[in-house]
Amino acid sequence: MKDALAVEKIRKYIERYLHEDLSLDRLSRKLNYSKFYIGRVFAEGAGCTIYKYIQRRRLAEAIKQLISTDKPIVEIALEARYNSQQAFTLAFRRLYGCTPYVCRKKGRSRIKRYVGKKSETRVCYAASDRMWKLLAA
Repeated sequence: MKDALAVEKIRKYIERYLHEDLSLDRLSRKLNYSKFYIGRVFAEGAGCTIYKYIQRRRLAEAIKQLISTDKPIVEIALEARYNSQQAFTLAFRRLYGCTPYVCRKKGRSRIKRYVGKKSETRVCYAASDRMWKLLAA
């Protein structure tokens, strides 16, 4: 139970500061846990390393921007904390099986609108068959 609370605390901190430097050292200082404890507990509780979780979350946020904005891909890459567009594209392709450009092109052509409770419109982004479906209110 204690470990589950620690994992949730770590996850919430990551979500809050997703667009900042999130090194293991910083996490351990800010959350007052040893970096070894954070690494072990998070991997056991979340099923992936902290690094992979942060990477996936940043790339998921990048998908939203690719589809819903006209920002240049290089700008989105820098916001996702990548040092270059090439590094961003490589990580993106490894995770999703397509480039950010293809994601933008296919994602916009596949946008589907759903009307939910209280007539709220939700947009389902599906940029490739392997890609997560991301809902944005």
